[in-house]
Amino acid sequence: MCELLGMSANVPTDILFSFTGLMQRGGNTGPHKDGWGIAFYEGRGLRLFQDTKASVDSEVAQLVRRYPIKSEIVIGHIRQANIGRICLVNTHPFVRELWGSNWCFAHNGQLADFHPPKGFYWPVGDTDSEKAFCDMLNRVREAFSGPVEAERLIPVLTRACAEYRKSGVFNCLLSNGDWLFSFCSTKLVEITRKAPFGPARLKDADMSVDFQAVTTPDDVVTVLATEDLTHDETWTSHPSGGWSLWRHGECVVRGQIEEQ
Repeated sequence: MCELLGMSANVPTDILFSFTGLMQRGGNTGPHKDGWGIAFYEGRGLRLFQDTKASVDSEVAQLVRRYPIKSEIVIGHIRQANIGRICLVNTHPFVRELWGSNWCFAHNGQLADFHPPKGFYWPVGDTDSEKAFCDMLNRVREAFSGPVEAERLIPVLTRACAEYRKSGVFNCLLSNGDWLFSFCSTKLVEITRKAPFGPARLKDADMSVDFQAVTTPDDVVTVLATEDLTHDETWTSHPSGGWSLWRHGECVVRGQIEEQ
């Protein structure tokens, strides 16, 4: 199964430390060798890097490591293919334009016999993940005629997530560059780093960092991942059915969908 990586911060921040740990799970310390991708929001722009190679062997991944991009919202993914060929169009994250913004999405899980109705957005590839992303955007587009506050989107997004997880496992990250939405079907963890900062050591690579030396007292950075990325820190697990909305490193609102 795939793994997710997300970040929400109140200042432009590089995710090199967490990215280094996650990339090791793509073919070295983990089996997720069927491609990877990462998207960085920079204002209204979006930098997207993808490769069908295992991240641990990817020259593109090495480029990203040598070029630490600072962003307030990041969505990353390493793939272990279940549904869909190993090819670029099936590599997460997926991106679509809606209301003049780049919407970005990544999914961890598998949806069985999943065939949502056709709408304005169509998948380019043949994954269940991209089908779910297109269906989610179709629901948002049908519910509203133009941009709305993220809090008004929550009922549409959570209803969609509740339906998707009836077909299997649906952990996801979604953003339009202003906010980051997360949903946990089975596995998702978080850590929020703020003053006083301390040291951390990666689980999957020989790399440590003293965050106090590379931050200011006002910095707030939240990292979301499928599994803990570091030693010496306390990661909080999301409950099954738990959803969260993040902005500037802080959780704006969260809730939980009960099993039906």
